[in-house]
Amino acid sequence: MVQVNGDRPLNAVQRLRVMLSDPAKFIVCPGVYDGYTARIALQEGADCLYMTGAGTTMSRLGMPDMGLATMTDMLSNASMLASLSPTTPLIADADTGYGSPAMVARTVTSYIRAGVAGLHLEDQVLSKRCGHLKGKQLVDIDEFVSRIRAAVLARRQSGGDIVLIARTDALAGEGYDEALKRLRAAIAAGAEVAFLEGVTTREQAEDITRDLAPTPCLFNNVPGGISPDFSVKEARQIGYKIAIFPLLALEVVYPAVRKACRELFDKGNVGSVEPDGKRWGPKELFSVCGMDELMELDRQAGGKGYVDGA
Repeated sequence: MVQVNGDRPLNAVQRLRVMLSDPAKFIVCPGVYDGYTARIALQEGADCLYMTGAGTTMSRLGMPDMGLATMTDMLSNASMLASLSPTTPLIADADTGYGSPAMVARTVTSYIRAGVAGLHLEDQVLSKRCGHLKGKQLVDIDEFVSRIRAAVLARRQSGGDIVLIARTDALAGEGYDEALKRLRAAIAAGAEVAFLEGVTTREQAEDITRDLAPTPCLFNNVPGGISPDFSVKEARQIGYKIAIFPLLALEVVYPAVRKACRELFDKGNVGSVEPDGKRWGPKELFSVCGMDELMELDRQAGGKGYVDGA
């Protein structure tokens, strides 16, 4: 574990800043939407997580990513996810900031206090939608920049820290030059990472990483969306610093649960998804979520609930 002064471990935002400053590091963020998917990603070695806004909306509200989740919905999920591993950075979707500059400031301050390491703010109108859907509407560049300025001021006044990522959805409707202009203005206002949503070609990806250098750029990998399905290797070669995979868990859960339901309804039982037929019982599944650690804490505290195991 990376440490400060040889003794104190870095917190999540400090670790994210170290990753951003390390020229040899490429940041890979699996998209998670609840505690279970986050625990699985952590168990498999994730050193940075991404809280997807689409996944939060779908899992908490059962609704599509069409601007329906509130700041309270998003903050509640982000706070829980950040708490699972306080030294593992969580980058979280913060949509438009949810209102006026004062509301953006409240959002940023709340994310800081929740332990979120990084967030992104975008230039869509409040009734936003997924960046890979048609018909997106944008605020003007001055309002977008005011959101970034509000975020910078809130961070300063909070006494805490968070990495600020500026996202623009201008490419689809306004073109590359306008999108570049907006990101440059956001960076001048204090954004530290640039996020051009909806790139459609490798050429656009190479252009934005070159035109905004040395500011680190983020790539949003959305299979089936409007952007190329760049691998980690490809994104790194292009010049990106971060790649988020927001649909990673959502995409694989959908066919797996559909299949299990069909087996239950058609055959009366559910088979294993493992090639060797292995089934996963409660103890194994609970262990993913920290059961062994909680049992050990109980033992060390003098509790008697798990002296014989579980």
